[in-house]
Amino acid sequence: MIIFYHPDCVEYKAVGHPERPERVLHTAAYLEENFPSFEWKRPKLAKENTLKLAHTQKHIQRLLEPEAFDGDTPYYESIYDIARHATGAALGTVESALAGHPAFSLMRPPGHHATQEQAMGFCYLNHIAIAALYARQQGVEKVVVWDFDVHHGNGTEAILKEHPAIQFISVHQYPGYPGTGVQSEGNCRNYPLPPGTEVGQYMETLEVSWEEVLHFEPDLLLVSAGFDGYRGDPITQMTLRQEDFATLGQWIASADIPTAAILEGGYSSDLPNLIGSFFEGWIHG
Repeated sequence: MIIFYHPDCVEYKAVGHPERPERVLHTAAYLEENFPSFEWKRPKLAKENTLKLAHTQKHIQRLLEPEAFDGDTPYYESIYDIARHATGAALGTVESALAGHPAFSLMRPPGHHATQEQAMGFCYLNHIAIAALYARQQGVEKVVVWDFDVHHGNGTEAILKEHPAIQFISVHQYPGYPGTGVQSEGNCRNYPLPPGTEVGQYMETLEVSWEEVLHFEPDLLLVSAGFDGYRGDPITQMTLRQEDFATLGQWIASADIPTAAILEGGYSSDLPNLIGSFFEGWIHG
């Protein structure tokens, strides 16, 4: 397993904000201690032309303006370059996966809410959408983005909609932020679940979504790995247990598909353990 990580991603914070540096700092320390065989790589800055696969020039310029994007998404000094490193990590995971090495981006900020022209929901650049379009540009025939973050990846859907060689599949809480993902349309398959959904039903729905991944027969699987469906997450109302993330990893391990994953949400202090369980399943099947 290759882990893409850059220390600059912990160099911004807002007091009281759930998307805080400790998410990745504590996880990095946990992984180094418990998975000593992992290979660590520092990502490169994604080039502006690559960002334009998913975002407009107007959006890129807006990221440089020192003004908050919304109530959840402040402006931080250097956030443009920090987000570009996170996108670079996503691109690195794609290249690693295609070379036969599963990879994970342990970076912040997350990305799946960012649309073509709007930073929102803690997200500034849509790393996974850029990665999917980059993979297509590199000649990958079919790509699936499987998003099990508890929030709908509205930005990913908006960017990838109507790309027939890319399928977007999301299981998420609804009602809940950002209030999208109620229906499936075209290449975008949505599985909304009400808050407090019983864990058995939650896992059954995730399994149905996974069967869709397999049915598409992708040449590359990209995972928006959000760990905020966990029953102990402080900002959501869902029911997954730590062992359920190991099951998700086992499904990935059982499929003969080049796979790359990036960290999206997950705001519990248990996040390192949740990610560790996910890796246990992914590595050992």
